[in-house]
Amino acid sequence: MRYGGHPSKEQLQRNFDSMLRRVLSGSGLRTETGLDQQTMKALRELGSAYPNASQELEAAARRAFAGQLDGTNAAQRRAELDRMIAERE
Repeated sequence: MRYGGHPSKEQLQRNFDSMLRRVLSGSGLRTETGLDQQTMKALRELGSAYPNASQELEAAARRAFAGQLDGTNAAQRRAELDRMIAERE
């Protein structure tokens, strides 16, 4: 990763591919990958199913990562935080 900045799309893709291989082989996830919470959660769920990980769980991890890349995950997170703040007011 670049120091002092956010990882590039290419770096994120490499990190996701590496983490996907790790969980599909029964290994744990690394930290500091630049992957967001939704993507890491989906990868943990996939890894928890090892050695019987389903194609649906893998597809969910890929969708979560696509959401990180296109900004959907961040928008959902902001909307959830806004909702929580509004409930407290």
